[in-house]
Amino acid sequence: MSAAAYRERLFAPVLWWLISAVMVASLGIAYAVATPGWVAITVTAVATAVAVLVLVSYGSALVAVDSDGLRAGRAVLPMDAWGPVTVLSQPEFRDLRGPGADARAYLLLRPYLGTAVRIDVADSDDPTPYWLICTRHPDRLGAAIADCRSAS
Repeated sequence: MSAAAYRERLFAPVLWWLISAVMVASLGIAYAVATPGWVAITVTAVATAVAVLVLVSYGSALVAVDSDGLRAGRAVLPMDAWGPVTVLSQPEFRDLRGPGADARAYLLLRPYLGTAVRIDVADSDDPTPYWLICTRHPDRLGAAIADCRSAS
């Protein structure tokens, strides 16, 4: 794979980690009061492991642009399939992930991100009309796509 023109990992926000820690601590205290110590420790350890696993796996989605294409999560859209790119305003994004959505579209959405980019798919054989990708930096992602397209 070539050097990335844009790379972003969609980590879960710190607030989600804090909420998870408070929930696990509350669970641990409840079990510590009501059960033997070893049960409380076991339940707290398992709850901690589950919370960390969920937050790390959910926040591991990668958005990257390079000469090989656009990577969004596990999917890759080759550069020759890129159509027009639209950096969406919040109302446009809200509409595309709700009532204006196309069920055939590829979506990489995160509820903690309010900005996104729409990439139309130019391949007529692909049933996917567009990709809707959440990002913290929609302008930079759109510019990276344009730069890679013009460089090729």
